[in-house]
Amino acid sequence: MARLLFVHAHPDDETLTCGVAMAHHVARGDEVHVLTCTLGEEGEVIPADLTHLEGHPDDALGPHRHAELTEALARLGATMHVLGADPATGRLSRFRDSGMAGSPAASRPDAFAGADLDEVAALVADVLRSVRPDVVVTYDEHGGYGHPDHVRTHDAVRRALPLLEESERPERTFEILTPVSWARADRSWLLEADPATRARPDGLPPLVLPARTDPFPPSVVADERVTHVVEDAAARRVKNDALRAHATQVIVASEDVHALSNLIAARTTAREGFRRVDPLTWQTVGGAVAASEPGLLA
Repeated sequence: MARLLFVHAHPDDETLTCGVAMAHHVARGDEVHVLTCTLGEEGEVIPADLTHLEGHPDDALGPHRHAELTEALARLGATMHVLGADPATGRLSRFRDSGMAGSPAASRPDAFAGADLDEVAALVADVLRSVRPDVVVTYDEHGGYGHPDHVRTHDAVRRALPLLEESERPERTFEILTPVSWARADRSWLLEADPATRARPDGLPPLVLPARTDPFPPSVVADERVTHVVEDAAARRVKNDALRAHATQVIVASEDVHALSNLIAARTTAREGFRRVDPLTWQTVGGAVAASEPGLLA
């Protein structure tokens, strides 16, 4: 049995980007942990009956998303950690969602993206010492798509790993990447798929198709940069179940399609890509692998 720690910025990030990998390793008998750095207080709420939580002066969305995260991780079979949480005082999180770059939330004193990096890294290092994972997974230097909290999460993990003694350091470190051939294939599939796959469960108009020429986020890279792939059809079913727990943030239209608050359809596949890196230099370890790579331990 191996122990894996996935480090993410907000509730739902873990399932959206790594739900297949987490469910796959839980099914293998591995121990999976998730460290979440904020409660996503700046999230845009989708269901009409919960829109009162968005922008609530008492940050009511944070505890609600904490509960969603708790349920999603229970469905995945993962153990939950929130950075800087203090059960003794009832504090659910030390840091607050910073919102997008330039938003008013980013200038708040408790915004995660503006927090002292050494302080954040020390807290991440404490979790690493406590969990003692064999594998740690987080974003690339762009935070996947550039969100300041995702970038801060990446920076904090990179700063934390050298703080550990060699005996405390995970055997394997990964960042989350998507091969460009997958991204192109998924977009083509969406544009050609039966519209029924995009039907919303609430009966509102179907999800919107992406434009064929929309740019991909920076985490979509040349195929050869991806060193590990987790592909597991059974794990996709678990991922979809966990996504449904994040009801304020995610619409699961079908087993094949989901969307965020922008209502743009995204394909839900049974595969996720990663690049293994050296924990001190962040240089690639190993080379590209075939799509049959059986997880993050081979």
